[in-house]
Amino acid sequence: MLEEFKKFIMRGNVIDMSVGIVVGAAFGAIVSSFVNDILMPPIGLLLGGFDFSNLFILLKQGTTPGPYLTLAQAQETGAVTLNYGVFMNAIISFLIIALAIFLVIRQINRLKKAEEAPPPSTKECPFCFTVIPIKAKRCPNCTSELAQ
Repeated sequence: MLEEFKKFIMRGNVIDMSVGIVVGAAFGAIVSSFVNDILMPPIGLLLGGFDFSNLFILLKQGTTPGPYLTLAQAQETGAVTLNYGVFMNAIISFLIIALAIFLVIRQINRLKKAEEAPPPSTKECPFCFTVIPIKAKRCPNCTSELAQ
């Protein structure tokens, strides 16, 4: 059983998938930092110093009655909140990740198109084995009729 497991793990696609997951997790951390630390502060500044992560709806007061200025304050008192600002940050993170993946895949597709060979313009005569144009109906060398 151990030998079977070793064969399974050492297959190329399992290793590739593992590397992809690790790189994806690291990429997710980078994008989360980009959204939270780079993108959201200027957006909040444009909206008058507004912080999306502190957008919440109070569903039930905590041990200390509100008003709560921040989400952290509300959570410290045990208040039940609907955290739609955190959700908005998650949506923005997702859209940025989706855009980045789209751009990478788009570039890969462009590279694949560049690597594809153009359709052949010549073929080999089956009788005399010389190279002739693909549209030829008769070989110019041996004058044999060619099947289309």
